[in-house]
Amino acid sequence: MGNFLSSSSPFHGGGTKRKRPLEDSDSEERESDDQNTDIVNIDLHTPKRKKMKSTSKYIYETLFVNGENSDITIVALGREWKLHKVYVCQSGYFSSMFNGGWKESNQKVIRMEIPDQNIDEEALNVAFGSLYRDDVYIKPARVISILAAASLLHLEGLIQQCADTMKETISSKTVCSYCDASYMYGLLQVTKKCKEWLEKNLMTSQNATLLREISYDLMFELVSSPDLFVMQVEMDIYTMLKKWVFLRLSPNWHGSSKQLVNAADDFFKKEENRALLRSTRGKPLLEIFRGIRLWHVINDITSANLLQAEGIIPEAWLFPLFKQQWHQMLAVEQGIDKGPDESVSHDVFYRETLRCGRVLPKEGEYCWRWTGFNYGIDLLVTFANKLLLFKRNTHSQSYSMSLSLQQTRNIMFRVSVASFDLFGQPTYLKSSGIMRLSLGKDEEAVIMAVDRHVTFPLHVSVNILYFTPNSEFKELPEPDIISQAHPESTNNNPKIRPRPLKKKCRRKLDAGASTSGSSASSSDAGDTLPSTSASTSNLRRERLGDSDSFNNKNDNDTSNDDTVNVADDNDENVLPLEVPDPERIV
Repeated sequence: MGNFLSSSSPFHGGGTKRKRPLEDSDSEERESDDQNTDIVNIDLHTPKRKKMKSTSKYIYETLFVNGENSDITIVALGREWKLHKVYVCQSGYFSSMFNGGWKESNQKVIRMEIPDQNIDEEALNVAFGSLYRDDVYIKPARVISILAAASLLHLEGLIQQCADTMKETISSKTVCSYCDASYMYGLLQVTKKCKEWLEKNLMTSQNATLLREISYDLMFELVSSPDLFVMQVEMDIYTMLKKWVFLRLSPNWHGSSKQLVNAADDFFKKEENRALLRSTRGKPLLEIFRGIRLWHVINDITSANLLQAEGIIPEAWLFPLFKQQWHQMLAVEQGIDKGPDESVSHDVFYRETLRCGRVLPKEGEYCWRWTGFNYGIDLLVTFANKLLLFKRNTHSQSYSMSLSLQQTRNIMFRVSVASFDLFGQPTYLKSSGIMRLSLGKDEEAVIMAVDRHVTFPLHVSVNILYFTPNSEFKELPEPDIISQAHPESTNNNPKIRPRPLKKKCRRKLDAGASTSGSSASSSDAGDTLPSTSASTSNLRRERLGDSDSFNNKNDNDTSNDDTVNVADDNDENVLPLEVPDPERIV
């Protein structure tokens, strides 16, 4: 009785159990047998996943590491490699040796002379080993030595892998060594990448280690480049060059980035150093300092007075520029020059343009202007709602300098914005291309829309031209050379390739807008931008003017750079920010 289960038990489904028909039972058994047969067939035809040593690994360990059945021995750098002709002939170096009728073609032992000091035993071992395997792991710290060995042996695959490794690992610690090595071994794409990294990061990464590693030739190209991201004004390039010259001529100096500014100022207070560009010792520096666009620097009275007081820049350079700027100012003032028109070519624009910029540390709304005389145009730059705008201010905001009251004024510009990761690699990059804009009084125009996924800090680089420059380039005159006897005059006087600035090959952006990480596009070069009025909003406002923080903080301590100061609403020295309505933008 105790083992009895009622038919109403839940184990029986609560009812009388029905018998399945015989046909259904046989059918299900046949289906089950068919499924089992299919599983067996699949199992018989599926290879077992047994971990076995790959052919590539077997060849590498047996033939290269152990040297079994070797028919050739390579001796270099005090070490022997037991290798095989059929493998080493993948190298252009050995293929020419064994198939070109050279005496080594019949020798069993080949002794190699290694003329390149960048090649060591480990790099040569990696290069030889790459002939026996498909994949090679290259450490960034070893890439230059391996590249040197691969170039000697003409191993194109390994050379390309070195190039890829270098492009992916460019940083402040590697950029100069990569640039020199890539130029030496003909990796032009890597050289270009390194220069682009320096153009975008140099002015915000002015630590002593990086500056000291930049060569004379490389600094010449950077200072004269229109693509240099100047994150404040042109005068900052002059300040950076003072620090660079001091470090090049003081190889034993060590200190912090903040101490570097004072050390460079003290260095140039000495009379013999103030006259550096007028001495035989400083002759290699002339072309580099010519890259500073002094005609824009002297438009600010503070900067002009500092140049004359320090006496580093030869007066023979400054006086012709003062005369040139006076004539240019009169042409603008009397309405003869209303700004650059279609006659200004891209080459002239790149050569004459003012380089300036701003770092926006975090997401928000900003409004600023660059100090100095800008030929009667008070250009207000606004960043709000991911839009970048230009406004020609005449009556809406107070301005202490003279203003042009002409109905329209023309400007020519290019705006580039970029975000970078911790290593200085761009994570976002967008350019407006070269554009022309005609602005009426208090007229505002949308220049660029920045993608919503952009990260901060955001670097805004602007090349702008307010006047019509002379299409003919005039070289700055040679200063009178002062003969000086100096203990460093023979030891620290590296040669620079004599390349006049007017013949400098300049890289141009595409006529239209170019983007990276964005599908948005801008107007083509030469198009006139649409303008739009903006309604006033109660957004936060930002201080105007050129802050001193960048001149003193552009060193390694970039995390504390307060380049854009957000002011309180009750501050009297701020501009009310005008934010456009996105729906009203043409």
